[in-house]
Amino acid sequence: MDIKVGAWSHTKYADKETQWICDQVRNLVEGKTNKIYQEFKAALSRDQLVNGTNFLIKVRVGERNYIHLQVYQALPCHGGHLELSGVQGEKTQDDPLEPFNN
Repeated sequence: MDIKVGAWSHTKYADKETQWICDQVRNLVEGKTNKIYQEFKAALSRDQLVNGTNFLIKVRVGERNYIHLQVYQALPCHGGHLELSGVQGEKTQDDPLEPFNN
């Protein structure tokens, strides 16, 4: 598979790493949205290789409720820290996972 720097990957099912990222930024997301989520399960994701990695993640937060997260992860040589770049609420299972500005 060819990986193009700067291009977003296709949408794929979330894996353990994606769920781990969601778990790490959950408190930031709840603070930004001013909501406490009973459910916070990564469903789908896309990634973009830059000087680090950008992630777009669809997170299930209720029976038919989803939010979209944009998260940046620095390269390991720069500490590998995570930054929450944005949150979009009021999403559905069918909403496409597209980059956004927040």
